[in-house]
Amino acid sequence: MDLIDQIAERHIEQARARGELDDLPGSGKPLPTEDLAMVPEHLRAGYRLLKGAGFIPPEIEALRQIRDTEALIARIEDPQARAEAARRLRLLETRLNEGRGQGLNAITRMQYQEALNRAFSDREGD
Repeated sequence: MDLIDQIAERHIEQARARGELDDLPGSGKPLPTEDLAMVPEHLRAGYRLLKGAGFIPPEIEALRQIRDTEALIARIEDPQARAEAARRLRLLETRLNEGRGQGLNAITRMQYQEALNRAFSDREGD
């Protein structure tokens, strides 16, 4: 256990001894299970802390917006409004992919790499 964990445990034990943790909501009930299998173990405590504080990671918020926009598109009957919502969906997906390093930045890097490869292959032929 590292120093921060030790300090936290000490404070929890002191609060428990003073009775400050008695009668808390959910006391005596099992903790809800969270699927954090995809989160690296060293980041799980931070994720729980941020979630408890009401913070939503940007990627999760982007996925929610995409899901909401897809549901909206499914209900829109007007072709022009549907097209506008589809453009918004593409924009949201592009932003999400850019955040993941898979969007326009990746395309730009690929084009740059291809240009470099052509330039070096032209020089080798000289």
